[in-house]
Parts: sequence; C-alpha cells; structure tokens
Amino acid sequence: MAILALLQHRDYYGGELVEALAHYPGLDATSGTIYPILKRLAKAGHLATRWEESPAGPPRKYYSFTANGRAQLVALAAEWRELQTALNSILDEETS
Repeated sequence: MAILALLQHRDYYGGELVEALAHYPGLDATSGTIYPILKRLAKAGHLATRWEESPAGPPRKYYSFTANGRAQLVALAAEWRELQTALNSILDEETS
C-alpha cells in the first residue's frame, strides 16, 4: 500500500522508492524486498513500467501508477481504515 501511495504522486525507479520509504519510520525496506513487490504490482496491472536512460550508470526502470493501481489503493486504504478503527476500539477497551 505504501508503494502505491507514493506512486500516486509521481513516477519512481526502484532505488528511489527504497530511499523514499526509508524516510518513514517502520517502512524502510531493502531493494530485495521492494523489487519483488514492484514486479507483482506490475504483473497485476497496478503499475506500468518504462525504461529511461540514467545520467549516471545503466538505464533505470520507472514505475507509474495505473487506473487499476488507483482502484487497488482505494480498496487497500479502506481496508486499512477499517482495521485501524477495529484495533483502536480494542486498545481503548483495554486501557479503560
């Protein structure tokens, strides 16, 4: 969900996503984790890919948000909010 949320704002290449996620506590991940997720999201039609020349080094594969990706993000966000509400209710009961 975090990857889709980032990609709704602009296109990223994999290394940039790793760096962007590292800025959020608890979301940092290695490229060994991120690239398989990107591959699955692209295969499911949630992301589109394109290659661009890099100013330094080999070409980079950029990932962009698709309409299918937007629908998936909306669904995941709704599930997240429902889960968050349920957990907050449980936590509130436990601390009362």
